Amino acid sequence: MIHVKSSKYTSGMKFWVSFDDGTSGQVDLSNSLKGSMFEPLNNPQFFARLAVDTELETVVWPNGADLAPEFLKEHLIQQVG
Repeated sequence: MIHVKSSKYTSGMKFWVSFDDGTSGQVDLSNSLKGSMFEPLNNPQFFARLAVDTELETVVWPNGADLAPEFLKEHLIQQVG
């Protein structure tokens, strides 16, 4: 199982993420945010409030939205490691 170690908002619907397996890269969710839970994330100011939940070990937002680390890794557009 893979876990998110850190993340940092970059711009628009993009953020940098690193995983506990040494992989890191930028994730672009511009075309991936569907459904009522993810609707608030279409606002870049709200999207920028992402954080890593140390219990869930993934990226979360203040409204309770979260994405599985495996989903994030599949959506990397730049990879290191």
